[in-house]
Amino acid sequence: MTSRVERQIEWRRNKVAELGSQSRSQTEIANILHVSVGTINNDISYLREQAKYNIRKYIDEKLPYEYERCVIGLNEIIKEAWDTANTEDRREKIQALSLAKDAYAMKMELLTNATVVDDAIRFVAANANNKESTISNKATDTYETEIDQVNDIQPFNGMNDDLQETHQEAGNDPSTRTTNQTF
Repeated sequence: MTSRVERQIEWRRNKVAELGSQSRSQTEIANILHVSVGTINNDISYLREQAKYNIRKYIDEKLPYEYERCVIGLNEIIKEAWDTANTEDRREKIQALSLAKDAYAMKMELLTNATVVDDAIRFVAANANNKESTISNKATDTYETEIDQVNDIQPFNGMNDDLQETHQEAGNDPSTRTTNQTF
């Protein structure tokens, strides 16, 4: 079960990604979310590392399967096109042969690009252990930094009443602060 702080960090990172996709600057995003530019910079670094990890995972796990499915599908299309080409109707025969030609071209393209796919898979496999430990360490460091930052955040518009009560119980009353930060 994820904690409230983890959900807030995840929500903020999703907003950072959304606002970043709208070509907003880090300063604009920080102002909109009422956090520091450093926090936004950390979020963007985390999101970049996560994206790299997701791409490596896709190349390693899903791409070979999808590649194989495409080749099998093209073989089925070619077979059906040749079966259809055995007809007396010239127009249908020409369309079937055109489809077979296109399927052969696509298959050839896939097969000649197989070395690129194979190289990508080998690269990911060779670097997976090193990258996963780096990502894990960076994610842990970022998470610990985020927890520290959350502990210093003043609740915004009563949305974080539980967090405010926690701070007050610990003798760390956020209402005495001059910063106005939130998620």
